Amino acid sequence: MTLSEKNPVHLGPYRPTVILHGGAGAISRASLPPELYARYHASLLAYLTQTRKLLDSGASALDAATYAVTLFENDPLFNCGRGAVFTDKGTIELEASIMVTSLNPDGPRVGAVKRAAAVSLVKNTRHPILLAKEVLVASDRNEGLGGTNTMHTHLSGRELEEWGWKERGLEKKPESWFWTKKRWEEHRRGLHQDVQGLDAYTFEDLLVSADPLGQISRPGADIDLDVLIIPSQGTVGAVALDSWGNLATATSTGGLTNKKPGRIGDTPTVGSGFWAEAWEEDVSSNVAAGTPAATIAEKPLVEQVCDAFWEHTRAVLEPCLAPLQSQRAYDYHNLDSAPPSYASIVEGSSSTQSYTTTSMTFPQESKQRQRRAVALSGTGNGDSFLRTNAVRTAASISRFSPQNVSLSDAVHLIAGPDGELQRSAGDRWGRTGEGQGGIIGIEVTDNGGDGSSQAYSGIKRGQAVFDFNCGGLFRAYYKDSQDVGGKEIPTVAVFKEEY
Repeated sequence: MTLSEKNPVHLGPYRPTVILHGGAGAISRASLPPELYARYHASLLAYLTQTRKLLDSGASALDAATYAVTLFENDPLFNCGRGAVFTDKGTIELEASIMVTSLNPDGPRVGAVKRAAAVSLVKNTRHPILLAKEVLVASDRNEGLGGTNTMHTHLSGRELEEWGWKERGLEKKPESWFWTKKRWEEHRRGLHQDVQGLDAYTFEDLLVSADPLGQISRPGADIDLDVLIIPSQGTVGAVALDSWGNLATATSTGGLTNKKPGRIGDTPTVGSGFWAEAWEEDVSSNVAAGTPAATIAEKPLVEQVCDAFWEHTRAVLEPCLAPLQSQRAYDYHNLDSAPPSYASIVEGSSSTQSYTTTSMTFPQESKQRQRRAVALSGTGNGDSFLRTNAVRTAASISRFSPQNVSLSDAVHLIAGPDGELQRSAGDRWGRTGEGQGGIIGIEVTDNGGDGSSQAYSGIKRGQAVFDFNCGGLFRAYYKDSQDVGGKEIPTVAVFKEEY
């Protein structure tokens, strides 16, 4: 695919951006020596910049996100496509998913409707992410209203793959194409942890030691990554924002090392490993969008309850009481004073209290409407993501909180240290790998003008976010540096601190 080398062309009002992940887990400097990290860094940086060039040339978020994941699926460093992990039977079962939404419901059709597609139990399709994409776009025929066979969300198995090869022109590969020596050794170690001297086995011994893959000819299949152990939790994902305000998230994986055949993880499960949605919301003058979660948490519980109650009942009560003239206002944030009693309101002037039926006034808040959209992808211990419905929960915190919580803070509450994922492991945390993981995403807001807090030099921007609770998260994104004229810096990292 030829990509433009020219300066970005903003076909729409948004500045395109992308964020990638290449897996998360108990990664340490001991398991990630400099020479191996250099290989991860080179791959992530190349895939980030290539995908961004595609976006800058006018590609849709859907095309860009899937393109990024196909690059990962060709790279044996990552747990997807060529280089995926094995089941305990020595087979490979791949999963992939994609979801789209749009900040602008009146914009280009691609991504204008929130919808998702996922595939699982894929064995011979070179790019599972392209199979997921075909499931998604196939529903465009008759706008997804052609019958009960359209707009399916999750499909799996051989018949799905046959459809992809025969009707959608996808590439078929033999099992040997996906096989790599390092993943095979990892598989064997997991099955024979009590066997001493496994590393002394020859390569040919490993090839003939299991059925059915043991007797398969593997021309060109041995992609040697030296003697380095690759972290197995290498699920990959890409989240992209295009110039028209469309968002797409794409994720692909081989699952857990030595999983049971037939196991379905979080990657193809909508809401657990991937999610995207857009909505319209009110923004109060006294509660700015993206209020940090830490600031909210500092409020006393009773005040948080009052805030939520006020937000949801003001619109109902205000029209009834607005015509009345206030004699005394009550500030419900002042917890040292008591609210008017029911009796004082009903009894009116006969009450010994100074409150009357006209004693309560409602503060006049100026509100504006804005649209907000988010897209997320997760990586890590998939069963924990399933149990917590992790990425959908993060999006819901942003969408339904009265305080307009930013996506960054919502992701922190789920995937950050001591977040929901970690807490879900209970006393098994740190012993089994349960609960470990990370989430990446993009949030974009539009309040109807270029004066938005997410606008810079007349171009509206999205905000890339991420967090993780484990040793490391392989990630690549563009870091903003507005202090140097808005220049963006392509950034690759794995730990919280610099490598």
